[in-house]
Amino acid sequence: MSADGVGALGLGKEDEATLVRRIYGSAEFIRGLVRYCLWIPDELLPRALKIQSIAARIESTKTMRMASKDAGTRDLAARAHQFREMYVGMSRTLILAGVSSESREYLPVGLLSSHAVVSNLAFALYDAPLWNLALIGSRLHLVWIATVCGKLETRYRYSNTLGWNTFPAPSLTEKNKADLTRCAEDILLAREHHFPGTIADLYDPETMPLDLRQAHERNDEVLERIYIGRRFKNDTERLEKLFEMYTKMTRSAGLAGKKAKKVARA
Repeated sequence: MSADGVGALGLGKEDEATLVRRIYGSAEFIRGLVRYCLWIPDELLPRALKIQSIAARIESTKTMRMASKDAGTRDLAARAHQFREMYVGMSRTLILAGVSSESREYLPVGLLSSHAVVSNLAFALYDAPLWNLALIGSRLHLVWIATVCGKLETRYRYSNTLGWNTFPAPSLTEKNKADLTRCAEDILLAREHHFPGTIADLYDPETMPLDLRQAHERNDEVLERIYIGRRFKNDTERLEKLFEMYTKMTRSAGLAGKKAKKVARA
């Protein structure tokens, strides 16, 4: 719901701070749209039900779920005050757009507070190390996603199973992780310099701020040197290396599976 929708609930400041959270899908993250949701842990349900406007919404959700033809949805009527999934980070959340423009040179990935909620229209890594942002925000990761994942029209359509879980990454030393963490911090700081510019504003290839572009270039430099000791010449060379690593990775996994089956039979 919008800020006006929150206002229509008639909540006091304390209830609003406790029971309302900002929610992000791909559009909210990329374009800076502001939406909110009710977030009611079980222990706060008695308090929420004392607020007439919230109690009415919970009852409406219960009625809708009970009327569903899907048995799983009907089961959710027992906790009509909550989403199907109630995931949040303890310290932070990395958000990655599910669908994004193919014109951008980097995939939209960002850092949210632990109080933020990510909808099913985006992907989230809860309490992930910050160097994960450096991986996702690299040119290497974009060319992998563009190659192995599907598309919505011509836009990139991210997949955790096809893209993130298959992405070939080398073993990282503690120094590698520290260097990539610094790169991720530099990207975030460069974005902060241009507040309140949105991801859509900052990653327009025609107007991308120089300091943000340089932060990404440094990130690519550090990451690609971990892979091959130098920068890749082009995207073709990037893909060749990634598929070489992927072939070795899947071959090793296949051999490990065969060994496990032999031990089981023995």
